[in-house]
Amino acid sequence: MRLLMSRVWIRPYNPSGVVVRTPHYWACANSCSATYKCSLITHLAKHNTVELCTLSRMAAMRYLNSKLAQQIDEELMSAAGAFSLDQLMELAGLACAQALAAVYNKEKYPRVLVCCGPGNQGGDGLVAARHLGMFGYKPTIWMPKPGSKDIYKRLQQQCTNMRIPTLEPSQDTQSLRSALSSSDVILDAIFGFSFKPPVRAPFDAALPLIAQSGLPIVSVDVPSGWNVDEGKVDDIALDPDVLISLTAPKEGVRQFKGRHFLGGRFVPRPLEEKFQLNLPEYPGVSQIVELPRADESSDSQKL
Repeated sequence: MRLLMSRVWIRPYNPSGVVVRTPHYWACANSCSATYKCSLITHLAKHNTVELCTLSRMAAMRYLNSKLAQQIDEELMSAAGAFSLDQLMELAGLACAQALAAVYNKEKYPRVLVCCGPGNQGGDGLVAARHLGMFGYKPTIWMPKPGSKDIYKRLQQQCTNMRIPTLEPSQDTQSLRSALSSSDVILDAIFGFSFKPPVRAPFDAALPLIAQSGLPIVSVDVPSGWNVDEGKVDDIALDPDVLISLTAPKEGVRQFKGRHFLGGRFVPRPLEEKFQLNLPEYPGVSQIVELPRADESSDSQKL
């Protein structure tokens, strides 16, 4: 039997389908004899007690700069890609909701404050809020500058139809302070990969409040306040505990130290190959896959 991977990641079998890291189970395939490799894989397949996760694809995964991320988005929604913005936003928001639920269960963290910006990032947040409500969480939406486009109005109406409360839009941060005091976890969907500093009102006052709340933060695609290409270059930027990258990770989050998921399971194989994204395999029917931490994935390529 020929083993095609240079190293394997051995982890306990997890029927939930969400990839879970156990770093102390690393094993280098090259250091094992061929006989041992065969017997190991045969044993795993027979007893179904652990899974093998190939790191060869993960190690070569591309981190995208802002220009290329925009290009891929445009190609997905072109006549050739044939996706609508609604479709991509729905799949992205579902992945965000799944990532939050994978880390923060609804029994211990039922109250989710979904912080939304005025653009597509905020739209992803609205979709995630709806799915979190369907999952049994109790989301509340803070969206001080609602988007003016029809798609944002429809997404917000869908949340209203589910009796998900939305705080009254305001430049004042008092309602945010109150919401933070009665929440268990924050979904940060304020700024996306098109964000250009500096942070402006009312978010310049809001980000420090969110950071100082002591609540766990799950950021969507790029933590709010980070430069998509250079990372955290402003003290006002958030430091999330969990990040859910969409389509492919962005260059600015290369050194992110928290738990990192990839979501947005919609990239067609020809497009992945065209841009040499080398995305990891998603487990089962899950919309997310957990990535190695920054110090475990230093071989990832820049594009």
